Amino acid sequence: MSQEEMRDKIIEVDLKHEMEQSYIEYAMSVIVGRALPDVRDGLKPVHRRILYSMGQNNLTPDKPYRKSATIVGDVLGKYHPHGDTAVYDALVKMAQDFSMRYPLVDGHGNFGSIDGDSAAAMRYTESRMEKLSMEMLRDLNKETVDMVPNYDENEWEPSVLPARYPNLLVNGSNGIAVGMATSIPPHNLGEVIDAVVELIDNEDATLEDILKHIKGPDFPTGAHIMGNSSMLQAYRTGRGKVVQRAKTSFEEMSGGKTRIVVTEIPYQVNKARLVEKIAELMKDKRIDGITHIGDESNRKGMRIVIELRRDVNPDIVLNQLFKFSPLQQVFSIIMLALVNNIPKVLTLEQMLRLYLKHQEEVVTRRTQFDLKKAQDRIHLVEGLLKAIDHIDEVIAIIRSSYSDAMERLMERFDFSEIQAKAILDMQLRRLQGLEKEKLEDEQKDLQQKIDYYQEILSDRSLLLSIIKEEILEIKAKYGNERRTTFLASYEDIDIKDMIPDDEVTVTLTHLGYIKRVGIDTYKTQKRGGKGIASMSTRDEDFVDKLLLTSNHSKVIFFTNMGRIYRLNTYEIPESSRTAKGTNIVNILPLEDGEKVNTMLSIREEQASSGFVVMCTRKGIMKKTPLEEFQRSNRNGLIAISLKEDDELIGVELTDGNCNIICVARNGKAIMFDESDIRSMGRTAQGVRAMNLEEGDEIVSMMIADPEKDVLIISERGYGKRTPIAEYNLQTRGGKGSRTYKITEKTGRLVGGKVVSNDDEIMIVNIDGTLIRMEVKGISVLSRVTSGVRLMKTAENQDIASFEKIEISEEEE
Repeated sequence: MSQEEMRDKIIEVDLKHEMEQSYIEYAMSVIVGRALPDVRDGLKPVHRRILYSMGQNNLTPDKPYRKSATIVGDVLGKYHPHGDTAVYDALVKMAQDFSMRYPLVDGHGNFGSIDGDSAAAMRYTESRMEKLSMEMLRDLNKETVDMVPNYDENEWEPSVLPARYPNLLVNGSNGIAVGMATSIPPHNLGEVIDAVVELIDNEDATLEDILKHIKGPDFPTGAHIMGNSSMLQAYRTGRGKVVQRAKTSFEEMSGGKTRIVVTEIPYQVNKARLVEKIAELMKDKRIDGITHIGDESNRKGMRIVIELRRDVNPDIVLNQLFKFSPLQQVFSIIMLALVNNIPKVLTLEQMLRLYLKHQEEVVTRRTQFDLKKAQDRIHLVEGLLKAIDHIDEVIAIIRSSYSDAMERLMERFDFSEIQAKAILDMQLRRLQGLEKEKLEDEQKDLQQKIDYYQEILSDRSLLLSIIKEEILEIKAKYGNERRTTFLASYEDIDIKDMIPDDEVTVTLTHLGYIKRVGIDTYKTQKRGGKGIASMSTRDEDFVDKLLLTSNHSKVIFFTNMGRIYRLNTYEIPESSRTAKGTNIVNILPLEDGEKVNTMLSIREEQASSGFVVMCTRKGIMKKTPLEEFQRSNRNGLIAISLKEDDELIGVELTDGNCNIICVARNGKAIMFDESDIRSMGRTAQGVRAMNLEEGDEIVSMMIADPEKDVLIISERGYGKRTPIAEYNLQTRGGKGSRTYKITEKTGRLVGGKVVSNDDEIMIVNIDGTLIRMEVKGISVLSRVTSGVRLMKTAENQDIASFEKIEISEEEE
């Protein structure tokens, strides 16, 4: 071929137009022919073809299984011009009871598992139809749906199945097309059928009427649904989500330990991957307290066991598992389906009404088919009855003129061509043997049927009552109990509602190990006792901070770098009295060199009023409204801007009208009016509280109460009480006056607290030994004294800290 001839063969096209047109055709092919379900039967083409092929090959539930490869081959050869893997994967899913709420294929062999195991090759597995799938094909042979040519126009296939129950909602559907996707959750068969019946009984039914029956999705794997607000949005608009949560329980183990047992998991979660994810969280320390995880599932049911340390709160760990692992999963709902081959996002009501419309068409066409069949038969019966009345003449005509017998019969007895042909097709012996009475009975029966069918076609209410009766029969036969249950919205559940508001002690060691222990663990002792071990610490570690609070309070942490962090008390891991606790860096994102030096307890009702007064080691003080710290959380905020060589040592909550006492390590103290300090923002530096001598530093800051005493304790375990009335009010920034007589025997001061006779105190030395005693047993002495021994201290076992306990009326 010459170049000129080749040039004549070239067709110039607009590339942009060609690409647009080709892509649109491809997109529509995927949308209509592969990825999206039809709203009427809830099936994609591949699923529809599998069921139709199995029906055509008589693979009904009462017949033997057939090799899956045979089914796949038949579907590929006749109906589905795509890969065998696509067909077999669809077949496998239809047989999995963890993928389909009501499986449509009865699989024999290895069809995969919830752990993500693949099914065996199609040459090894066998299949047949489930009983329920027969309802999908029921009445197909009565011209109830349109038949269309297959891909090579050598076979016919249904454009849609009769689907005598609402399969789209019952089994749901997932698919990704081009530019769109569908994600419809499965529902309970009985509930959906009841909703259809509601539409039949009440043509004006609203979504609220429908929702009296459909409670929500019903997943094959069970589990819980948390709340319903977003789910209701999906039913109203076609888009929304449901939050699924695994079904769990606690089991007590020996040694006071607890384990979490998971018996149902969210839909479409891979169980093996779930166990791996929890193991990763445990290994990475994102969830603290899990000691072992095992999968004890068997043919009797699912059982994932998560063993916990004795010192952790199971509710907290479970809540973290819901937050970080697939034990809680969001199922997005996009109710997209094909309506007349056009993809549309539908509401729940629209979906049900379109299904009901399909059923009206199916039953109408079935009735028309039955009517025509009855009319054709009664026409024959009428001809046979007329022939019996003239049997001898009919036989004579047939015998005498076989070539033109049909025309002569039609002319003589006014038979139709169909009647005459039926008479001629009968053997004379049979024609003579016809029983008139039986034919008359059949004629009567056929006439009754014809009248009934015509009544159905003329009376829509009768048609709907038939649909109702038949669909309720399916419910009675195949319906079962709901598997997925409902819990209150996870947004409405506060974990603290599951935790008693008990009083607790929070301790923090020098190396940063924190724990929460019930306050009843420690028994009151007399002054001068040796105390009991509050924890097992390493040789170089000791208890540094101690806080009395309650589980429902907030604990605010102030660090030496002037930052503030906030936690719920119950989020701090609970431990035994002698346990080391959890490193605080696993709870708070502390920087290098940052240490918590003050812990405060705040009830929720306190969080929006009052001031935070802070004091640094170098004697700088600052007052900031508490509401400035409302946004503080475990990620931290700046509480005070510090100079390079200073650090925060004390924090108190005030109402803005208090007197403040600062105690220095070398035995001096100053009391001044809080009004001397103006209120400042979070990042301000503050003002001078006390003019310190060289080498001295502030060790305590307190809020003065004229009715109470100041308890001062020294490093060697000596202490005393001094009435606050003995302290003179001074001007902020002064040098202060002596509050304690320091000697070599007493050592320098550890700190001071404002106490009353009703209080108790806990004293902790640097090796972790703790003693609890009544304040009323401590001597009241003047400011310039050393006090009495409160706790015996051995060499290198100085007092680390102390805290007061206010006794409640119940304890008294």
